[in-house]
Parts: sequence; structure tokens; C-alpha cells
Amino acid sequence: MKIRTFEPPDEDAVVRLWERCGLTRPWNDPKEDIARKLDEQPDLFLVGLLGDEIIASAMAGFDGHRGWVYYFAVAPEHRRRSFGRQLMGEVERRLTERGCPKLNLQVRSSNAQVLAFFRRLGYVEDEVTSLGRRLIDDAPRAKAD
Repeated sequence: MKIRTFEPPDEDAVVRLWERCGLTRPWNDPKEDIARKLDEQPDLFLVGLLGDEIIASAMAGFDGHRGWVYYFAVAPEHRRRSFGRQLMGEVERRLTERGCPKLNLQVRSSNAQVLAFFRRLGYVEDEVTSLGRRLIDDAPRAKAD
């Protein structure tokens, strides 16, 4: 797998990957998330390719205190081939170069397979409760006829 920084023509393929991997939610517009990421640390938005096909993605960020990973995905038919490990290695390398001391990520508690994957990579559960508050409503709006 070749890893490179996301490019705007990748958008539709990346959104399809996220949909196939169950990462999209009605209240998050994935194209809006991509547009926002391209304004902030776009070099930390990575895609993995086999040939010309995008089979993996990771959107990372660093706020000066902690790093975060979002939209981590590997196409179902390409899992268990170390592509996820390779992609996370590149995320960690890029964040370490920026001086990032700790990397955080969130996994839905019902996703046992992904939790097991990250535990194998050395990630542990922090004794914290994740809280959130939506500041901008990205839910698709019904278009008036």
C-alpha cells in the first residue's frame, strides 16, 4: 500500500470508503468535514492506495498538546493485511515529527474488532469520559421544491 496526503480529487472515493466502513452519521456531513480538514493541517489527512484505488484513510490533527485520529478506515476486503498498522505508523510518525507527546482516538464501544486492532498496536483505554457538544449543525437539510 502506498500512503500519501489526501488530494481534492480523492473526495468521492474517500466518502464511499467511509460509508462502506460505517463511519458516516446523519448528523455529520463527510464532505463538510473534508473541507474543514483541508483548511487545518491538510498534511495530516492521509489515504492509502493499492494501485489507483483508495483503500484506507486517516484524518489526524495536533493541537499542541495532544494528537487525534478520526475517520480511520481500511476497506473491509483489505483488512488483516497490515494496511491499518502501516497507516497508523505513518500517522504516528508525522505527529511525532511535530512534537506530539500523546495520540488519542475514539472508537465506538460496540466496535469490538476495531478496539482489538488498536489494543494490538499498544493503545489502552484512558480513564476518561468523552463529552461532546455540537456547535454547527451539519445534518443534511431537506431541499425546498
